[in-house]
Amino acid sequence: MKEVKAKLLFKCITQQTEVISQLQQEIAEAQKQANDYGQPKDRYDAFRTKLMRQIELYAKQLDKANIVINTLQKIDIEKELKKVEFGALIITNKQKLFVSAGLGKVNLDGEIYYAISPQVPIFVALKEKRKGDEVIFNGMKLIISDIC
Repeated sequence: MKEVKAKLLFKCITQQTEVISQLQQEIAEAQKQANDYGQPKDRYDAFRTKLMRQIELYAKQLDKANIVINTLQKIDIEKELKKVEFGALIITNKQKLFVSAGLGKVNLDGEIYYAISPQVPIFVALKEKRKGDEVIFNGMKLIISDIC
């Protein structure tokens, strides 16, 4: 199960690295357009303002993406986990959850895992639970069959 967790973490980091790369390209392209356009034509130059807002938006998204990748890099694959906490891979009777960052559905070797943040309600419901514990979440009975 540690091998699956390691592959899952690697895939999440790879996906986030691609997001960061794409955002950096978008910022560079918007900056190039702004440079090619030249100085503002007048005080209310809508096109230039739009480009600057676009750069600002991408920069904020890039900051968030960097925070996510830093969070992922803090996960210790070798740490033996006996309860649900940050970095845990949780197998239940309904779904497979990876407590890492809110990346959503991750397809790994034909299996579906959900990379979730420690701030989401399902994590709060499962926090500190151990293998074999049962939790009712949104009217659904979850039985923890394994934690890694």
